[in-house]
Amino acid sequence: MTEAPFKSGFVTIIGRPNVGKSTLLNRIVGEKIAIMSDKAQTTRNKIQGIYTTDSAQVVFIDTPGIHKPQNSLGDFMVKSAFSALHGADAIWFVVDASMPRGRGDDFIINRLKEIKNTAIYLLINKVDLLAPKDLLNVIASYQEDAPEWAEVFPISAREGDNVSELLDNVVAGLDEGPQYFDADQLTDHPERFVIGELIREKVLQLTRQEVPHSVAVVIDKISRESEEKIHIQASIVVERPTQKNIIIGKQGTMIKEIGTRARKDIERLMGDKVFLETWVKVEPRWRERPQALQTLGYSEDDY
Repeated sequence: MTEAPFKSGFVTIIGRPNVGKSTLLNRIVGEKIAIMSDKAQTTRNKIQGIYTTDSAQVVFIDTPGIHKPQNSLGDFMVKSAFSALHGADAIWFVVDASMPRGRGDDFIINRLKEIKNTAIYLLINKVDLLAPKDLLNVIASYQEDAPEWAEVFPISAREGDNVSELLDNVVAGLDEGPQYFDADQLTDHPERFVIGELIREKVLQLTRQEVPHSVAVVIDKISRESEEKIHIQASIVVERPTQKNIIIGKQGTMIKEIGTRARKDIERLMGDKVFLETWVKVEPRWRERPQALQTLGYSEDDY
Protein backbone atom coordinates (compact mmCIF):
# COMPACT_ATOMS: atom_id res chain seq x y z
CA MET A 1 0.00 0.00 0.00
CA THR A 2 1.55 3.29 -1.06
CA GLU A 3 1.68 6.18 1.38
CA ALA A 4 -0.57 9.16 0.58
CA PRO A 5 1.40 12.13 -0.84
CA PHE A 6 2.08 15.14 1.40
CA LYS A 7 0.06 18.18 0.34
CA SER A 8 0.82 21.86 0.82
CA GLY A 9 -0.31 25.25 -0.37
CA PHE A 10 -1.16 28.88 0.38
CA VAL A 11 -4.60 30.24 1.24
CA THR A 12 -5.33 33.98 1.29
CA ILE A 13 -8.05 35.27 3.65
CA ILE A 14 -9.66 38.50 2.45
CA GLY A 15 -12.67 40.62 3.36
CA ARG A 16 -13.91 43.90 4.79
CA PRO A 17 -12.72 45.09 8.22
CA ASN A 18 -14.17 43.33 11.26
CA VAL A 19 -15.60 40.30 9.48
CA GLY A 20 -13.56 37.89 11.63
CA LYS A 21 -10.53 37.04 9.47
CA SER A 22 -8.04 37.22 12.34
CA THR A 23 -10.35 35.29 14.66
CA LEU A 24 -10.53 32.55 12.05
CA LEU A 25 -6.75 32.42 11.61
CA ASN A 26 -6.19 32.19 15.36
CA ARG A 27 -8.81 29.45 15.59
CA ILE A 28 -7.04 27.42 12.88
CA VAL A 29 -3.51 27.61 14.31
CA GLY A 30 -4.67 27.30 17.93
CA GLU A 31 -2.75 30.36 19.17
CA LYS A 32 -3.10 34.13 19.02
CA ILE A 33 -0.82 35.21 16.20
CA ALA A 34 -3.14 37.89 14.76
CA ILE A 35 -4.43 40.56 17.13
CA MET A 36 -8.10 41.26 17.55
CA SER A 37 -10.23 44.21 18.61
CA ASP A 38 -13.57 45.77 17.77
CA LYS A 39 -11.76 48.55 15.87
CA ALA A 40 -11.77 48.57 12.09
CA GLN A 41 -8.38 48.10 10.39
CA THR A 42 -6.86 46.29 13.36
CA THR A 43 -4.77 44.11 11.04
CA ARG A 44 -2.25 46.26 9.13
CA ASN A 45 0.23 43.74 7.75
CA LYS A 46 -0.20 40.42 6.05
CA ILE A 47 -0.05 37.79 8.80
CA GLN A 48 1.00 34.26 7.89
CA GLY A 49 -0.35 31.44 10.02
CA ILE A 50 0.85 27.88 9.52
CA TYR A 51 -1.38 24.83 9.91
CA THR A 52 0.43 21.48 9.81
CA THR A 53 -0.76 17.88 10.07
CA ASP A 54 0.98 14.58 9.32
CA SER A 55 -0.24 14.74 5.74
CA ALA A 56 -0.46 18.46 4.86
CA GLN A 57 0.73 21.99 5.55
CA VAL A 58 -1.35 25.05 4.74
CA VAL A 59 0.07 28.57 4.98
CA PHE A 60 -2.77 31.02 5.62
CA ILE A 61 -2.30 34.70 4.80
CA ASP A 62 -4.54 36.99 6.86
CA THR A 63 -4.83 40.36 5.13
CA PRO A 64 -5.82 43.87 6.28
CA GLY A 65 -9.51 44.63 5.92
CA ILE A 66 -10.33 46.22 2.58
CA HIS A 67 -11.48 49.82 3.10
CA LYS A 68 -11.34 53.19 1.36
CA PRO A 69 -7.85 54.55 2.18
CA GLN A 70 -7.64 57.90 3.96
CA ASN A 71 -3.84 58.14 4.15
CA SER A 72 -0.58 56.48 3.08
CA LEU A 73 -0.97 53.78 5.74
CA GLY A 74 -4.40 52.93 4.32
CA ASP A 75 -2.93 52.71 0.81
CA PHE A 76 -0.26 50.33 2.12
CA MET A 77 -2.87 48.12 3.79
CA VAL A 78 -5.14 47.80 0.74
CA LYS A 79 -2.22 47.15 -1.65
CA SER A 80 -0.84 44.59 0.78
CA ALA A 81 -4.19 42.78 0.94
CA PHE A 82 -4.77 42.61 -2.82
CA SER A 83 -1.16 41.56 -3.49
CA ALA A 84 -1.79 38.42 -1.43
CA LEU A 85 -4.35 37.20 -3.98
CA HIS A 86 -1.68 36.45 -6.57
CA GLY A 87 -0.04 33.06 -6.30
CA ALA A 88 -2.53 31.69 -3.76
CA ASP A 89 -3.77 28.13 -4.19
CA ALA A 90 -7.13 29.13 -2.73
CA ILE A 91 -8.82 32.33 -1.58
CA TRP A 92 -11.25 32.62 1.34
CA PHE A 93 -13.56 35.61 0.98
CA VAL A 94 -15.01 36.20 4.46
CA VAL A 95 -18.26 38.12 4.97
CA ASP A 96 -20.25 38.98 8.09
CA ALA A 97 -23.57 37.12 8.17
CA SER A 98 -25.07 39.79 10.41
CA MET A 99 -24.39 42.61 7.91
CA PRO A 100 -25.97 43.07 4.47
CA ARG A 101 -23.81 42.91 1.36
CA GLY A 102 -22.41 46.38 0.79
CA ARG A 103 -20.23 48.41 -1.54
CA GLY A 104 -17.10 47.23 0.23
CA ASP A 105 -18.02 43.62 -0.49
CA ASP A 106 -18.80 44.50 -4.12
CA PHE A 107 -15.41 46.19 -4.47
CA ILE A 108 -13.65 43.00 -3.34
CA ILE A 109 -15.91 40.77 -5.44
CA ASN A 110 -15.05 42.74 -8.56
CA ARG A 111 -11.37 42.13 -7.90
CA LEU A 112 -12.00 38.45 -7.24
CA LYS A 113 -13.76 38.10 -10.59
CA GLU A 114 -10.42 38.96 -12.24
CA ILE A 115 -8.69 35.98 -10.56
CA LYS A 116 -8.38 32.95 -12.83
CA ASN A 117 -7.60 29.29 -12.07
CA THR A 118 -7.84 29.71 -8.30
CA ALA A 119 -10.47 28.18 -6.02
CA ILE A 120 -12.39 31.02 -4.35
CA TYR A 121 -14.44 30.13 -1.28
CA LEU A 122 -17.26 32.22 0.17
CA LEU A 123 -17.19 32.03 3.97
CA ILE A 124 -20.33 33.30 5.71
CA ASN A 125 -18.95 34.07 9.17
CA LYS A 126 -20.76 34.85 12.43
CA VAL A 127 -23.66 32.49 11.64
CA ASP A 128 -24.06 32.12 15.42
CA LEU A 129 -25.57 35.64 15.29
CA LEU A 130 -28.02 34.69 12.54
CA ALA A 131 -31.40 32.98 12.64
CA PRO A 132 -31.15 29.74 10.60
CA LYS A 133 -34.03 30.77 8.36
CA ASP A 134 -32.09 33.87 7.27
CA LEU A 135 -28.94 32.03 6.16
CA LEU A 136 -30.28 31.10 2.72
CA ASN A 137 -31.09 34.76 2.03
CA VAL A 138 -27.54 35.80 2.96
CA ILE A 139 -26.03 33.14 0.69
CA ALA A 140 -28.35 34.13 -2.16
CA SER A 141 -27.29 37.78 -1.87
CA TYR A 142 -23.67 36.77 -2.58
CA GLN A 143 -24.53 34.58 -5.58
CA GLU A 144 -25.59 37.46 -7.82
CA ASP A 145 -22.88 39.22 -9.86
CA ALA A 146 -20.11 37.24 -8.17
CA PRO A 147 -17.42 34.69 -9.06
CA GLU A 148 -18.40 31.05 -9.25
CA TRP A 149 -17.64 30.07 -5.67
CA ALA A 150 -15.69 26.83 -5.32
CA GLU A 151 -17.53 26.24 -2.04
CA VAL A 152 -19.84 28.18 0.25
CA PHE A 153 -19.23 27.59 3.97
CA PRO A 154 -21.36 29.04 6.79
CA ILE A 155 -19.02 29.21 9.79
CA SER A 156 -18.51 30.74 13.20
CA ALA A 157 -14.83 31.56 13.66
CA ARG A 158 -15.50 32.53 17.28
CA GLU A 159 -17.32 29.31 18.20
CA GLY A 160 -15.47 27.04 15.77
CA ASP A 161 -18.63 25.90 13.96
CA ASN A 162 -17.83 24.17 10.64
CA VAL A 163 -14.16 25.23 10.74
CA SER A 164 -12.82 21.66 10.81
CA GLU A 165 -14.95 20.77 7.81
CA LEU A 166 -13.68 23.86 6.01
CA LEU A 167 -10.05 22.85 6.68
CA ASP A 168 -10.64 19.30 5.45
CA ASN A 169 -12.19 20.66 2.27
CA VAL A 170 -9.36 23.06 1.42
CA VAL A 171 -6.67 20.44 2.18
CA ALA A 172 -8.42 17.95 -0.10
CA GLY A 173 -8.13 20.44 -2.96
CA LEU A 174 -4.39 21.06 -2.57
CA ASP A 175 -1.73 19.51 -4.78
CA GLU A 176 1.19 17.44 -3.60
CA GLY A 177 3.92 19.73 -2.27
CA PRO A 178 6.74 20.25 0.23
CA GLN A 179 6.58 21.09 3.91
CA TYR A 180 7.68 24.74 3.90
CA PHE A 181 7.98 25.21 7.67
CA ASP A 182 8.76 23.11 10.74
CA ALA A 183 5.74 21.23 12.05
CA ASP A 184 5.65 23.23 15.31
CA GLN A 185 6.00 26.67 13.67
CA LEU A 186 2.78 28.72 13.78
CA THR A 187 3.82 31.90 11.95
CA ASP A 188 6.63 33.17 9.77
CA HIS A 189 6.77 36.50 11.60
CA PRO A 190 9.65 37.11 14.02
CA GLU A 191 8.93 37.39 17.75
CA ARG A 192 9.52 41.16 17.63
CA PHE A 193 6.60 41.60 15.23
CA VAL A 194 4.20 39.47 17.28
CA ILE A 195 5.21 41.17 20.56
CA GLY A 196 4.66 44.60 19.03
CA GLU A 197 1.23 43.53 17.77
CA LEU A 198 0.23 42.22 21.21
CA ILE A 199 1.09 45.59 22.76
CA ARG A 200 -0.83 47.44 20.04
CA GLU A 201 -3.82 45.17 20.62
CA LYS A 202 -4.03 46.31 24.26
CA VAL A 203 -3.92 49.97 23.18
CA LEU A 204 -6.81 49.29 20.78
CA GLN A 205 -8.80 47.52 23.46
CA LEU A 206 -8.32 50.15 26.15
CA THR A 207 -8.48 53.46 24.28
CA ARG A 208 -11.20 55.27 22.39
CA GLN A 209 -11.54 58.51 20.43
CA GLU A 210 -8.96 59.07 17.71
CA VAL A 211 -6.14 57.12 19.34
CA PRO A 212 -6.36 53.56 17.88
CA HIS A 213 -5.73 54.37 14.21
CA SER A 214 -2.79 56.62 15.12
CA VAL A 215 -0.84 54.04 17.12
CA ALA A 216 2.20 52.03 16.06
CA VAL A 217 4.54 49.99 18.26
CA VAL A 218 8.30 49.57 17.86
CA ILE A 219 10.24 46.95 19.83
CA ASP A 220 13.47 48.74 20.73
CA LYS A 221 15.27 45.91 22.50
CA ILE A 222 14.83 42.32 23.66
CA SER A 223 17.42 40.91 26.03
CA ARG A 224 17.53 37.93 28.38
CA GLU A 225 18.28 38.92 31.98
CA SER A 226 18.45 35.31 33.17
CA GLU A 227 17.37 31.83 32.10
CA GLU A 228 13.84 32.60 33.32
CA LYS A 229 13.38 36.31 32.56
CA ILE A 230 13.30 38.40 29.37
CA HIS A 231 13.59 42.21 29.30
CA ILE A 232 11.62 43.96 26.54
CA GLN A 233 11.72 47.68 25.76
CA ALA A 234 9.00 49.07 23.48
CA SER A 235 7.95 52.46 22.12
CA ILE A 236 4.28 53.27 21.51
CA VAL A 237 4.18 55.85 18.72
CA VAL A 238 1.31 58.33 18.28
CA GLU A 239 0.76 61.43 16.16
CA ARG A 240 -0.22 64.09 18.70
CA PRO A 241 0.64 65.08 22.29
CA THR A 242 -3.05 64.73 23.27
CA GLN A 243 -2.92 61.09 22.20
CA LYS A 244 0.23 60.58 24.24
CA ASN A 245 -1.58 61.94 27.30
CA ILE A 246 -4.48 59.54 26.76
CA ILE A 247 -2.20 56.52 26.50
CA ILE A 248 -0.20 57.49 29.58
CA GLY A 249 -3.40 58.22 31.51
CA LYS A 250 -3.87 59.97 34.82
CA GLN A 251 -0.81 59.29 36.96
CA GLY A 252 0.29 56.66 34.45
CA THR A 253 -2.69 54.36 35.03
CA MET A 254 -3.43 53.65 31.36
CA ILE A 255 0.13 52.85 30.29
CA LYS A 256 0.46 50.59 33.33
CA GLU A 257 -2.71 48.68 32.41
CA ILE A 258 -1.57 48.35 28.78
CA GLY A 259 1.75 46.95 29.97
CA THR A 260 0.18 44.54 32.45
CA ARG A 261 -2.21 43.04 29.88
CA ALA A 262 0.43 42.87 27.14
CA ARG A 263 2.98 41.25 29.45
CA LYS A 264 0.63 38.36 30.24
CA ASP A 265 0.13 37.57 26.55
CA ILE A 266 3.85 37.95 25.80
CA GLU A 267 4.72 35.56 28.63
CA ARG A 268 2.35 32.97 27.13
CA LEU A 269 4.04 33.50 23.76
CA MET A 270 7.61 33.33 25.07
CA GLY A 271 7.11 30.71 27.79
CA ASP A 272 9.16 32.82 30.25
CA LYS A 273 8.72 35.68 32.70
CA VAL A 274 8.86 39.09 31.01
CA PHE A 275 9.86 42.52 32.27
CA LEU A 276 8.18 44.97 29.88
CA GLU A 277 9.12 48.66 29.70
CA THR A 278 7.08 50.99 27.50
CA TRP A 279 7.48 54.60 26.43
CA VAL A 280 5.14 56.82 24.43
CA LYS A 281 6.62 58.92 21.61
CA VAL A 282 5.03 61.54 19.34
CA GLU A 283 5.75 61.22 15.61
CA PRO A 284 3.60 63.87 13.85
CA ARG A 285 1.58 62.63 10.85
CA TRP A 286 3.53 59.37 10.63
CA ARG A 287 0.70 57.69 8.69
CA GLU A 288 1.19 60.20 5.86
CA ARG A 289 4.98 59.94 5.51
CA PRO A 290 6.47 57.03 3.52
CA GLN A 291 9.77 57.19 5.39
CA ALA A 292 8.01 56.99 8.75
CA LEU A 293 5.89 54.07 7.50
CA GLN A 294 9.06 52.25 6.48
CA THR A 295 10.68 52.88 9.87
CA LEU A 296 7.59 51.66 11.72
CA GLY A 297 7.40 48.39 9.80
CA TYR A 298 4.99 49.18 6.97
CA SER A 299 7.26 48.56 4.01
CA GLU A 300 6.36 48.32 0.32
CA ASP A 301 8.72 45.34 0.25
CA ASP A 302 5.89 43.42 1.95
CA TYR A 303 3.79 43.34 -1.22
